[in-house]
Amino acid sequence: MTYELEYNSERSKLIIPEYGRHLQKMVEHAVAIEDEAERNKVAKSIIAVMGNMNPHLRDVPDFQHKLWDQLFIISDFKLDVDSPFPKPSRELLEEHPEPMTYPQNFPKYRFYGNNIKRMIDEAVKWEKGDLRDALEYTIANHMKKSYLNWNRESVDDDVIYNHLKELSGGEINLKNSEEDLSEAANLLRANKKYSNTPKKTTNRNPRGRKRY
Repeated sequence: MTYELEYNSERSKLIIPEYGRHLQKMVEHAVAIEDEAERNKVAKSIIAVMGNMNPHLRDVPDFQHKLWDQLFIISDFKLDVDSPFPKPSRELLEEHPEPMTYPQNFPKYRFYGNNIKRMIDEAVKWEKGDLRDALEYTIANHMKKSYLNWNRESVDDDVIYNHLKELSGGEINLKNSEEDLSEAANLLRANKKYSNTPKKTTNRNPRGRKRY
């Protein structure tokens, strides 16, 4: 009995641990079978066992394809049997997917966010007139509100004008305009008004009696 004990250090590595040690031993046994007919019969039996672990999916064609692929992977691609699906290759399994392109934006003034820069780029394309002027002041006020979220002390309108001119490549310049931006107190009050923070409620006894 002592000589039949197995230690994890002596066992082969589990290739797909979800199926467990016993199924991997069944696959290793199938690989060692010399008779082709018997090997194919055992392989189909192993597929049936693997399918029983997911009975609601075992008859789905795509899932059957997945089971056969996993069977060859567990055998370390050494199993030589007739499969109803194309056999996977080690090269295909080890092939790394192409890296996905992801936009990397590193704006100079991060507290404004990327949407502000997109709005500025769109405003520059508009024809000059009352509609564009209104959009430019809307953007400037939104920039001021974003700046106050980052620095709640104060912000001078000239700072916003300079940033807007810089971000627009000199296309938008409101420094010589007669119209002022919204007051900081009004912008901060608007943030509090539309805040998602729930109001605190106090449970009071309507009769004014103390409860112990």
